[in-house]
Amino acid sequence: MKIFDKSEKKMRKQHITTRTVTNKALNIQAPQMTEQSVKWRYVMPAVLSASIALMLSGCATPITVDHVDLQTSQRISSASALSTDAPSEASSTVLRQHGLLDRFESEPSLVLAELHKGLSPTDDDDQLFALAELSLLHAQRTHDRAYFLASAVYAWSLLFPENGTTIQLHPSDPRFRLTYDIYNQALAQGFAAQNGQEDEVTLKSGTYKLPFGTLRVKLDESGMSWGGYKLDRFISTAALAVDGLRNRYHKFGIGVPLAASIAKAQTSGKKVLGSERIGLRTKVPVTALLRLENARNRLSSGKLNGQLEVYAADQTTTVMIDGQKQPMESDASATFAYQLDDSPLYAMEIAGFLNGGILSSGLIPKDRAQDGIFTLQPYKAGKIPIVLVHGTASSPLRWAELVNELNGNAKIREHYQIWVFMYDSGNMIPYSAGRLRKALTNTLHEFDPEGKDPALQQMIVIGHSQGGLLTKTTVIDNGTQFWNLISNKPFEQVKLNPEARELLQQSLFYKPLPFVKRVVFISTPQRGAMLAAYQVLTDLAAKLIKFPVTVMSELKDVATVTGDERLTAILRRPPTAIDNMNPDNRGLKILASIPVAAVPAHSIIAVQGDGPKEEGDDGVVAYKSAHIDEAVSEFVVRWNHSCQGQPEVIEEVKRILFEHLAASETAKP
Repeated sequence: MKIFDKSEKKMRKQHITTRTVTNKALNIQAPQMTEQSVKWRYVMPAVLSASIALMLSGCATPITVDHVDLQTSQRISSASALSTDAPSEASSTVLRQHGLLDRFESEPSLVLAELHKGLSPTDDDDQLFALAELSLLHAQRTHDRAYFLASAVYAWSLLFPENGTTIQLHPSDPRFRLTYDIYNQALAQGFAAQNGQEDEVTLKSGTYKLPFGTLRVKLDESGMSWGGYKLDRFISTAALAVDGLRNRYHKFGIGVPLAASIAKAQTSGKKVLGSERIGLRTKVPVTALLRLENARNRLSSGKLNGQLEVYAADQTTTVMIDGQKQPMESDASATFAYQLDDSPLYAMEIAGFLNGGILSSGLIPKDRAQDGIFTLQPYKAGKIPIVLVHGTASSPLRWAELVNELNGNAKIREHYQIWVFMYDSGNMIPYSAGRLRKALTNTLHEFDPEGKDPALQQMIVIGHSQGGLLTKTTVIDNGTQFWNLISNKPFEQVKLNPEARELLQQSLFYKPLPFVKRVVFISTPQRGAMLAAYQVLTDLAAKLIKFPVTVMSELKDVATVTGDERLTAILRRPPTAIDNMNPDNRGLKILASIPVAAVPAHSIIAVQGDGPKEEGDDGVVAYKSAHIDEAVSEFVVRWNHSCQGQPEVIEEVKRILFEHLAASETAKP
């Protein structure tokens, strides 16, 4: 029986021969082993094993993995030139594919030029993204404007190719959103002011250098004005860290979010409705966009054209690009914080309380409204006014948290417009109330003289502390009760000059304002404030508080003409707002006795501690003083008197606004 064929026999013979030769070479003879050969018998396996291991290690790939936590994993996957001083993994992959990773660190400009030269007309999105990010990284290291602008050009070319194709990056690809961010940041840095002004962006026409050519830019002037004022200074909000506001409402999209200042004087030409009711220090959230013409196809030629466009966030939220509706990037919270930063109004709050000087101090220019009503944005028909009335020794700045939250809600922002009332809070409450009522009436007539805007007739007024007392006077009928406190003669029979008569009429006789459809009281001393009950405090306030000269002059004229002894006695020591909030004040008692019946009223009452609310207070106003029976809702927050910025209070205000919006929409024909 044949067990092996010829080939197998040949292989066995060769194997035996090889083994024999090996044994001879090593001088190993099995029958006659010497002492030296015995040693080699044990050493040889170790030598062979080490040699084999050495050879294997020379040809093996050292691939390992490390287990990391979730946060580390996210940092690795999301790192980019925007968050670190290194490119993202996507751009590093492109560099490795071309063998340029190490060279980019030593010769970045040459590597970028080589990548640019190797771009294909289409379907080269990986390399185009790498160029956008690497140009930004190189620009950050060198502060070279040309590379910042190049980065913006590459990013735009990737997002909006304009060559009959669409962007190849899927929205789930992290590079998709990152490309928007690269464009926005590169644009801000590419147009950064060259005069050393930190974070300022200069928007102007001109020809700008690119590493591979030139970029001709034309500025569209149509977006360079707002509310009748020229926009004259732009600060990148990306460079602003906000402190003091609970939330930062930043809308993501395309374009550079900027905080724009308005010029001190109105622009020449046709007057814009409501321009005098915009504050001098107002900052406007705007977005700058560089719209490039067929950038993808023109990369090879190096001659690109673009148009700089500016959009105010309150007027434009989307823009059409390459046939696509794109959301505009904006940062309203950062702009608002920039406006409030170091505002002189903070210092004027006490001065306005004591000296009656906010409106007469010159802080408000003569070309701005002097009646106290200011709008945060230009008047826009179809939006319901929310009027905020601050309290004692305060200012509209104290509404900042509430304003930020209301503007951060899309539905409220769409249907409401915010106004504020500024007044000297040390003055007599009837006088301040009269000014509020007159200012609201004048503002509505100014904005809508023919009564064509139904939204203006749905006004809601919100008052904090003393501001709540002023708010109440907009929705009650007090008849002659206040006049009877100061005079024995019927008002119609008193001989007065026109100015004095108008002053007394607006300060002492209230009828519900027909356009105020809802009121909200926050920490309001309906029956008086606890501190105002102390005679020492009221006497001190009377010595410190100074009334406006014009008011005192007119009141003295009234006393002289009428010869009224009771009125003359009052004028010897005119009551202050503190007097008016004394629980024993007769005028306050009359005001408290008149219920709000014409419109829905809501109470938000602060009570400190965890005890029964009926026995509590907020440090200034007791619950029993703030409570009113006619309120359609009452919300108690466990906080101190200055609760208007607390989350619970803001959410309750939002609820009321949604309720009011539903009711007003139901009432529309």
